[in-house]
Amino acid sequence: MKRFAQLIEQLDSTNKTNQKVAALTRYFEVAPKEDALWAVALLSKRRPSRPVTTTLMRQWAAEIAQLPEWLFEESYHIVGDLAETIALLVQEKGTGEAPTLTQCIEEIIALKPKTEQEKKDYITHRWKGLNNFERFVFNKILTGGFRIGVSQKLMTRALSKAVAIEENILAHRLMGEWSPQTTTFEELIFHPNPEDRISQPYPFFLAYAMEDDFMAKENPENWHIEHKWDGMRAQLIVRAGKIFLWSRGEELITDKFPELNVLAEFFPDGTVVDGELIPYKENLIGDFNALQKRIGRKSVSQKLKQAIPISIMLYDLLEWNGEDLRKEPLFKRQKLLAQFYAQLPPELPVLLSEVLQFSNWEDVAKERERAQEKRSEGLMLKHRESPYEVGRKKGAWWKWKSDPKTIDAVLTYAMRGHGRRTNLYTDYTFALWQENELVTFAKAYSGLTDAEIKQVDQFVKQNTTDRFGPVRQVKPSLVFEIAFEGIAASSRHKSGVAVRFPRILRWRHDKKINEANSLDDLKKLLP
Repeated sequence: MKRFAQLIEQLDSTNKTNQKVAALTRYFEVAPKEDALWAVALLSKRRPSRPVTTTLMRQWAAEIAQLPEWLFEESYHIVGDLAETIALLVQEKGTGEAPTLTQCIEEIIALKPKTEQEKKDYITHRWKGLNNFERFVFNKILTGGFRIGVSQKLMTRALSKAVAIEENILAHRLMGEWSPQTTTFEELIFHPNPEDRISQPYPFFLAYAMEDDFMAKENPENWHIEHKWDGMRAQLIVRAGKIFLWSRGEELITDKFPELNVLAEFFPDGTVVDGELIPYKENLIGDFNALQKRIGRKSVSQKLKQAIPISIMLYDLLEWNGEDLRKEPLFKRQKLLAQFYAQLPPELPVLLSEVLQFSNWEDVAKERERAQEKRSEGLMLKHRESPYEVGRKKGAWWKWKSDPKTIDAVLTYAMRGHGRRTNLYTDYTFALWQENELVTFAKAYSGLTDAEIKQVDQFVKQNTTDRFGPVRQVKPSLVFEIAFEGIAASSRHKSGVAVRFPRILRWRHDKKINEANSLDDLKKLLP
């Protein structure tokens, strides 16, 4: 635990990639293999389930710190991170002997079925025995909130250097369902079980946003153009007569989309396809808001399946008859995929993303303008000779999203930010007019410069009209242009509308609040 806490402190103290990789590599080289395995698990989002609520943790920490709960809560809102708040307020010297990382996590896992008093005794004992940063890391493991600026790709790169195994091979071995409770470092890294491969997906290939000079440098005839479908990225696998569906976040989601199980009868063993899960009913593509209603359900009723049927839009073939095709050029993979798709019965919940080719960029731009008509987010541009890479690599795949929709809205609420912005009001709520009332429609926290954030922060502090915990209601005075990627009708929102990825485009100093848009203006943007 001491060694792992030192690693996290080193990672947290630098923004330089090479220094992070070097620190991780050193850790993997010297740490006991069981601890190294848990470190890989924690840094790839395979964390033990939370054994205790954060409410109880706050109560116990306030008790040890001899603070009233309201003062602890105020401190928490200022710091912005519960693990750090507890580590700072529990003023113990940590003279006890720190457990190993494996021992600590095994104790946390064993804690879940115990009584509240037993949980309190264990957690407070550990708080008192650990030093400040060890206590911080212990709390992070307890709460499951590990965000330290280390991506899985970065961790895999460091592990590759430590064990002398090619990064791409390691990335594949770390995919899928595994746990330090069911495997060892040796088995996972050096001797993977062939049986485990049955359900194992490939690392996803990700695109970069298209750069300004792209068209000036490239010939459009070398690029396959597809619409960027507004769904949920997924790999569908058929091996050993079984079907598996994986999200891009490495979550096995087969049971959430049971209508796709029928594809196991028509896809040959050893098939892996990359595509997008989309709502598809009566030959029409639905919106992402409809898909979200399916994603969040633990069980899927027959009624929900009929109301929001899901299909998978295919755009790449990664494995065929058990052969890994990722090194083959894109045009060969897509040709084989198209031939396979043509043989499938048309009633199956599967579609093929149309591959378009153009001789000039003007026609590509015109196709991008059809995105709303096609129910897409814009275009994907993929080099026809490109292999299927691992992760985000610049050069072969690009995304050219549609211009965002925009609306002018009024700032009505603000909340403090997190991390280095915990002392500034940076999380904002915006509203639009409905007759003479301002109605909330979106929250946003990105888009302003540091100087503008400080100006808005000063305004919030000087114009607060009411307080709701960490939230401040402010005098409606400021107008901002809000951009968003998509829009859909929603009965869950007071405005009746849900917008996707809202962000601040600019501060409209030139507008007064009566010049902000109305809800009716927003609803005119509905497809």
